Amino acid sequence: MIALIDYGAGNLTSVRKALSAVGADYFTPAAPEEIGDVSGLIVPGVGHFGATRALTAAWRTAILGVVDRSVPLLGICLGMQYLFEGSDEAQDASGLGLLPGRCERIPSKVKVPHVGWNDLEVVRPSRLLRDVTGGVMTYFTHSYAAPVTDATVASTTYGSSFAAVVERGNVFGVQFHPEKSSQAGLSILRSFVQITRSPDRPITRC
Repeated sequence: MIALIDYGAGNLTSVRKALSAVGADYFTPAAPEEIGDVSGLIVPGVGHFGATRALTAAWRTAILGVVDRSVPLLGICLGMQYLFEGSDEAQDASGLGLLPGRCERIPSKVKVPHVGWNDLEVVRPSRLLRDVTGGVMTYFTHSYAAPVTDATVASTTYGSSFAAVVERGNVFGVQFHPEKSSQAGLSILRSFVQITRSPDRPITRC
């Protein structure tokens, strides 16, 4: 069973619909203690990084505990940014620190926010992207982005190059919205669901 975290940062209807379409079993926990025995965890979200403050210390402890038990974690859009140390959008709000680096604003030489379809440049093999080819288009809507690091498995260029997909051990993230990215997005969600069902999951606390 996958726990879909709702912390008030966006409507989860489309995420739930996409998860149902790929055959996932999921629920939305009302309290941190409800994620103690899950097979996967998804942290979605849209909007301002400050919204992550709604995830209290108890939630943070529970999420990090899930990661320590080798349970796969997927961050979507704002949820992916939350995997990092923080964001310049809300400098007093800490990320989970599972991946190194901070998110920065997209350069003003292009229209911000970035809303629309962009292609993925796959830079290394990935379990999450195993059924996706480079150049596939996915749907973005954001003003801040994560840096390209050794955790990046696919990047996108809009004003500058930034991480579009990250993967390290059992920690995954996508800056775009797979639930709004047609068949490519569903393929990525399907891969994550398959990963949660695999008995061989690497333990990674980044």
